Amino acid sequence: MSEQWTWSPAQLDRLRDFLDEHDVLHGSLTLRPIGDGHSNLTYLVTDGEREVVLRRPPPPPTPPGAHDMLREAQLIGALEGSEVPVARVLAVAQRDDVIDVPFYVMTYVRGPVATTGSPPHLANPAERRRVGESLVATLAALHAVDWRAAGLENMGKPKGFNLRHVKRMAALVADDDGNPPDDFAPVDAWLRANAPAESGEAIIHNDFRLGNVILGPDTPGRVVAVLDWELATIGDPLFDLGYFLSSYPVAGEERTPTEDLGTSLLEDGYPTRDEIAAMYAARTGADLSALPWYVAMAQWKLAVLYEYGHRRAIAGVGDPYYADRGLVVSFLRAAHRAAGLPWSRGTSASSS
Repeated sequence: MSEQWTWSPAQLDRLRDFLDEHDVLHGSLTLRPIGDGHSNLTYLVTDGEREVVLRRPPPPPTPPGAHDMLREAQLIGALEGSEVPVARVLAVAQRDDVIDVPFYVMTYVRGPVATTGSPPHLANPAERRRVGESLVATLAALHAVDWRAAGLENMGKPKGFNLRHVKRMAALVADDDGNPPDDFAPVDAWLRANAPAESGEAIIHNDFRLGNVILGPDTPGRVVAVLDWELATIGDPLFDLGYFLSSYPVAGEERTPTEDLGTSLLEDGYPTRDEIAAMYAARTGADLSALPWYVAMAQWKLAVLYEYGHRRAIAGVGDPYYADRGLVVSFLRAAHRAAGLPWSRGTSASSS
């Protein structure tokens, strides 16, 4: 968790009053950070009797359109009652209601988040298999939600989503002339030249992976809540599948930072990456012939976001986690691999 921002006594007093007014918590509060803290800041808040979760954006500056708490709360609220398991939004604070940024408060869903190891109750390979099946079922359920009926027309522009998203991401790291860093350029060009037509229009999570779901605290193995909706939008559902697969480690293959956060998937019982793709196709009827593009796009996009974070870190205004440019390079190597492009070691030190 980033230590660049902490609650002052005065802010805690205002938060206590806010939660009391909304009949969420009452009396003195205790807060502790939860999650990795490399994006939005998330806190477990308790009054000694009840626990809730509060989400706020990181300290500025932030990329345009990113970390929109009001948008995130709207989307989670729209999914309540659907087949997609989400927490329930309890209260939303506008900017300056309590602190100088918006935030929202939601129910605390109990259960483990499995990253580098499965919890004890999932020691049986059959239970791990059920978790994999539940992950796919959850993703397919999300993509089946009628987003127009849910009132989410303002969430995105699905027409032309794929190529537009490549261009938007590229702009985050381009130089003043619009050119990508040398080590980004080959995949950038490949993505633009091979962008497929959108496979459909759906709510996409844009960060769907094992580390962003809460699993049930007992058997059977299952997803009980999907977390971290900050990047969600309306777009091509195969974007989500490509990202999910890009976070899914393969035994014996070099791993990226997101794959490092899912190494429990290498344990006996979990479906393989190829099996996950086949399960999704069987559930949705999706044509996966262009899947390599979506996987390469996901890895390249992560490289862009980590490069953006890297530049902020070395400028002294961002999370120090991103200071190691080797993190960026690991995603670039994976993107080249997914696109079938050769990796040149001579470009790995480019940019910043």
